[in-house]
Amino acid sequence: MSEPSPKKFLELVEKSRLVDPVKAKRLLEKVRQHYDGGLPSDAKTLARLFVKNGLLTEWHNEKLLNGKYKGFFLGKYKLLGHIGTGGMSSVYLAEHTKLHDRRAIKVLPKKRVADSSYLARFQLEAKAIASLNHPNIVLAYDIDNEGDVHYIVMEYVDGLDLQALVKRDGALDPSTAAEVIAQAARGLAHAHSKGVIHRDVKPANLLLDSSHTVRLLDMGLALMGADEDESLTVANNENVLGTADYLAPEQALNSHTVDHRADIYGLGCTMYYLLTGQPPFNQGTLAQRIAMHQKEMPKPIREIRKGVPGELEGICVKMIQKDPNYRYQTAEDVAEVLERYVAKVPRGQKVTVGLGDLPGIGGDGSSSISLDDDTLRPNQGGDTLSNKNDETLTSSRSRLIRGEGLSTNDSGKMVNVRRPTIDFNDNSFLDLQVESGYGGATARPPASRKPTAAKKTPSAAASQHYPERTDGRSSVHVGSESDVYKPESRKPVKEKGVDKMLIAALLVAFFIVAVGLGFFLGQASGSGAGP
Repeated sequence: MSEPSPKKFLELVEKSRLVDPVKAKRLLEKVRQHYDGGLPSDAKTLARLFVKNGLLTEWHNEKLLNGKYKGFFLGKYKLLGHIGTGGMSSVYLAEHTKLHDRRAIKVLPKKRVADSSYLARFQLEAKAIASLNHPNIVLAYDIDNEGDVHYIVMEYVDGLDLQALVKRDGALDPSTAAEVIAQAARGLAHAHSKGVIHRDVKPANLLLDSSHTVRLLDMGLALMGADEDESLTVANNENVLGTADYLAPEQALNSHTVDHRADIYGLGCTMYYLLTGQPPFNQGTLAQRIAMHQKEMPKPIREIRKGVPGELEGICVKMIQKDPNYRYQTAEDVAEVLERYVAKVPRGQKVTVGLGDLPGIGGDGSSSISLDDDTLRPNQGGDTLSNKNDETLTSSRSRLIRGEGLSTNDSGKMVNVRRPTIDFNDNSFLDLQVESGYGGATARPPASRKPTAAKKTPSAAASQHYPERTDGRSSVHVGSESDVYKPESRKPVKEKGVDKMLIAALLVAFFIVAVGLGFFLGQASGSGAGP
C-alpha cells in the first residue's frame, strides 16, 4: 500500500480514536502555524510530530501509515505496541483508557480458539497466575474476551529477560548471578507453596526490571496440583514439555509426573547460563542434548570461566544433579544459600535495563490491525518440546540479538540492545575474585594485573599483601589473628654477618673476668707467704 497523504493520515487518526480530538486539534493548530497554515508535505513527518508530542506510538504510526485504523482497543485497554510472540500467544503493551495504567495483555490468536486444548490451557495459565501474589512473579489482573479474541491482562514490567541480557552484556558477575537466581528461587518457592510447578524455568522466562527485581513469567506450561482435570498435558497426551537446554532428566521422560524439583534443575541450568554465557549442553542436536541432560554432567563452570568462586559452582552443581534426591529439596533452600553468599560478596556494576522504542509491523492492505498475524509468529519451536510445537511465550526480547541491535522492523524491540563500551580500567569495576577472596585454579599472579589507577584502593593494597590462592581454597583475609590465612611477616630481615657490638661486649666481659681472677690469685698467694 502506498503512503497516505497528510490529509488522509489525519482521517485515519480520527477514525482510529487513538488521539483525543481536543489534543489533536491543539497540535494541528501549532503545526499549521509552523507551516504557514498548511501541513507537512509528507505523512511521515506529520506522524512523527504526533509521536513527539506523546499522542501516538511508533507502532501506531506503522499501522496507520499502512491504512490500518481498527482493532487498537481491547475492552478497557488501548494497545500501544507489540512486546513478544510465542507459539501459543502474543503479548501487547496496553494502557487503561480511564486510569492510564500500563498493562501487558496476552492474546490467544483466533486460529487457536478452535482448538479446545489451546483455549483450556490459556485459561489454566490465567488461573495459575491469578493464584500467585509475590514480588518475584508477574501478576495477573483479569481474563476476558471480545468475541473470539481471548486475552489475559497482566502486570506490565519494564525490563529485559536474562537471556537477552546475557546476549547483550555477556556472562554476569558471580554475585549478581547469585542474587537474581535467589530472587527467582523465592518466586518459585511461593508458586510451589500454592501447588504450582512452572516446568519451563529458563533465562527467557526471568525478567529483570529497572529496579533490579527479577520477575518470573510465562505460566503456559504450569502444572497445578495433582488434579487430572487440570493436567492438560495428560489430556492431550503431551508427555514431554519444556525447553531442551533447561529440561530436567525426569521431565524429559514424563512431564506430568514431575514435582517442584524439576524447577530447581531448570533454575540451576539458568544459573549455569548466567555464569558462563552458554547453556550446560550447547552442542549437538535436540535429541542429543536431551540425552546429555539424562546421563552427563556439563563442563565444569570454572573450566569455562576461571573467576567463578568454587562455592558458587558447588551450589550450581547441586541444583543440576540428575537424581532429584541429590538436589536442593526446596526452592527456599536454594534462595537461602544464595542469599548467604550474596551477603558476603559485593555485587559488580548494576545492570541497566529499560523500555526502548516500539516499532510497528508492515501492512497487508486491511484497514484493521491483526492480533493473529503470521508475521508475528516466526518458527521458534527449535528448543521447545511439545506435541503442539512451541507452547511457551518466547518474548521477542529473547531473540538472537544481531549486530548492534534489533532491526527497525522487529516488532519485539523493547530496549536499546547495543552493547555498551566497557572500560575495565575504571575503578567502578570491582575485581570480585579479589574482593570475595576466592582464587581460581589458575589464578593470575598479582604482578600481571593491569593497573587500575594511580591511587591504590584498599582492595588493591590487600591483593599485594595477600596473594590469591591457587589450590582452589578460600583466601579470605580476616586478620593477623585468624587461622584462615596467615600472611607472611612483613618485618625487615637483618643481613647476616658478625655483630661488632657483640664482640666488644664479649671482650669487656673477658677483661673483667681476667682482672677478677688475678685479684683472687694475688690474695691467695699473699696469705700463703705469711710467718
